[in-house]
Amino acid sequence: MTRHSLKRSLLAVGAATTLVILTACSSSDGTGEASTSAEPSATEPAAMESEAPASDLPKTLVFAPLALSIPAMQGLSDGVSGYGGSQGWEVIVQDPKLDPATQVQQVTEVLESGRAGALWIIAIAPASMTDVLHAAQEKGVPVLINGVPADYGFDGPQAGITFDTIDYEAGGAALGEQTGMCINEKLGGEATIIYGASPAGTAGKEESDAAFLEALEATAPGVEVVQTWDITDRAASQTDVGSILQAHPEVDVVAAANDEGALGAIGAFKAAGKDLPCVTDFGGNDEVLGLVEAGTMYATVALQFEEDMIQSFDTLAEMQMDPTAVGPELTVPLKVTNAAS
Repeated sequence: MTRHSLKRSLLAVGAATTLVILTACSSSDGTGEASTSAEPSATEPAAMESEAPASDLPKTLVFAPLALSIPAMQGLSDGVSGYGGSQGWEVIVQDPKLDPATQVQQVTEVLESGRAGALWIIAIAPASMTDVLHAAQEKGVPVLINGVPADYGFDGPQAGITFDTIDYEAGGAALGEQTGMCINEKLGGEATIIYGASPAGTAGKEESDAAFLEALEATAPGVEVVQTWDITDRAASQTDVGSILQAHPEVDVVAAANDEGALGAIGAFKAAGKDLPCVTDFGGNDEVLGLVEAGTMYATVALQFEEDMIQSFDTLAEMQMDPTAVGPELTVPLKVTNAAS
């Protein structure tokens, strides 16, 4: 698939990771939806278009993110619109503004209108979308949605539906391993660690936390996490870590479940005039990648949302050829970047 329209990157996902924004033209249709398309100019080579659907479904993708007020969601929407347009598709972007009922209503309306040739949903409340998924199956409209089948009351893969998820266990394990590697390389295998965790109820928290601790122990045996804090944002993390340092001034390692936690911790150590030899996180936004390159952070485990966006769209285009086929289950790719690499 041609990717010549990729132009700039953005930060993403509850854990602020890299997304790619593609250039596209937008216009409002008066219903709160943005309809976008792109055509190659006479002087530029045309992007490879998806094959024509075997059914009479229109080449129209309805993209329903969490909310366009979230920069990462706006960036992903731009990316989907640009890439979809380069493949000859029209893209309708919805904005439920983080309201599950609104998201259900918007998707249902466009599905019943017959305009939808495929649906890409980032569900605010997965349980609320179960009836929508059944309706899409009945109409033969393929769907890509976040999570796993059980989140929507299914007992396995489904006809016409692709589930896209993050492997939180793999991410947590990579974070633990990188943290242990830094301790071994820089601190001789001995350290005092604090861990910034996602708040209770966050998707994948239990799997990620457990995998982090297991991999940390396997890589740097005997080290302990003396305290954890729940990450809300950077400012709060800086305050929380500052308080922890008063009780544990010996802390020399920070691992965090997202970028905001790591960046807040770096700010707290700087404010306290203390060195921080080892900082790692599960995130990978542009700021963090720069700090890894500069040596301020040891490593980041980054979700590759550019690759996921492309594989997700391409999967939906293929599913439209046979909406009755069981959809594949996708996983967002991961990439570890550390000071050595």
